[in-house]
Amino acid sequence: MESSKGAIKVLIADDHEIIRQGFCKILGETSDLTVIGEASNGNEVIDFVKKADTDVVVLDYDMPEKNGLDTLIELKTIKPELPVLILSIFPETHYGTRFLKAGASGYMGKASASDQLVDALRKLARGEKYISPALTEQLVAGLNSETDKPPHERLTDREFQVFHMLAEGKKLKSIADELCLSPNTISTYRSRILEKFNVDGNADLIHYAIKNGLVN
Repeated sequence: MESSKGAIKVLIADDHEIIRQGFCKILGETSDLTVIGEASNGNEVIDFVKKADTDVVVLDYDMPEKNGLDTLIELKTIKPELPVLILSIFPETHYGTRFLKAGASGYMGKASASDQLVDALRKLARGEKYISPALTEQLVAGLNSETDKPPHERLTDREFQVFHMLAEGKKLKSIADELCLSPNTISTYRSRILEKFNVDGNADLIHYAIKNGLVN
């Protein structure tokens, strides 16, 4: 894809081609934003950013091979100043604060993308953050003590990844393979998660995740 001279260079990362095409169409209607590349998984994002001069990355939360959180963390080690906008089917009140703390410059639910994507990317390119009113309210609420937060917000990033995979019904070995960790390590994380949730097993985690809209 060719870049318009002086335009903000955007990488679109989503494992669904139709979503990428939709975003490209939205940005194609502007004169100051141009899509210079697409990626369908986290590893492709890392490879692209290492090779190409990119101004902003639009990153899907849930992708194969390397999920959005792991990809974001690695991106920030490679190019700490590169703005990253996280896009997700989940609203910002579910995961927004976690991604902002991990280094994202903004978080947007996909339902809002058609109306807000262009403005958000322009803000990020100017070095600003994109934070919706709902996420701002949650960030303020997060200033309260740790015990006031719901259980999933008290998890570390790695614990949260394991929790999300368990809530999706994945087995320990599958999680271990995906995260490149040993099954024993994943079992240890699972024990910590169950303790923080004060529940007995995976079924309780799945019930919690469904009840709170944390899984599809």
